[in-house]
Amino acid sequence: MGIDANHLDLDVIQEAARAIKEGGLVVYPTETAYALGVDALDKASVRKAFLAKKRAFTAPLPIIVDTIDRAEKCGLFNRQAKEIAEKFWPGPLTIAVEKKSLIPDILNPDRIAMRIPDHPVPLALVGSASTPITATSANLSGEPSPYSVGAVRRSLGYVVDVIVDCGTLPMNPPSTIIDFVMKPSPQITRDGAISAESVLESLGIDRKNWRKHTIYLSPQRKG
Repeated sequence: MGIDANHLDLDVIQEAARAIKEGGLVVYPTETAYALGVDALDKASVRKAFLAKKRAFTAPLPIIVDTIDRAEKCGLFNRQAKEIAEKFWPGPLTIAVEKKSLIPDILNPDRIAMRIPDHPVPLALVGSASTPITATSANLSGEPSPYSVGAVRRSLGYVVDVIVDCGTLPMNPPSTIIDFVMKPSPQITRDGAISAESVLESLGIDRKNWRKHTIYLSPQRKG
């Protein structure tokens, strides 16, 4: 189903949201790449997403939410996590916090990683489906992130139920990931679209301590 990100067709959004609520696999655009979405609170649907991607069940899936209020229903935000969310959301920053009981263990056994994307389609999907959805890339595990529906088809074939086609997406970097569960908290575990430096500076962490908070940081950006 084609869609214009600047003029959303609510019929398309509602049909895709209905598929999600009925346990379907839905491919949708984000500001980083095409993603594979299922109802993140439904164990059977999450299992289907793992199987479609041929992804190990030991590799947790992140989710997308549409508001900070919905995010706080899924995870436990401390003061720092809340401040970072308010500063960088919507946008390509994934925040991992301790999960709440409604998050199924198959999705993530001990925490939940989530973000509010800067793209109208996933925001509308979550709002229409009234549930967080998975935010994993719409490809077989280990393959490059897809930026077109053609790339999705070549990777996943025809296992998905609905594709929301927004054309070829710009090849933007993946989201940066900050984890507030790992110690010393927080930890930047992926340096992506938002620089790790800007996140750590926003938290008021002294530059001399940045190495303690960067599990992954590209060599040229080590501080």
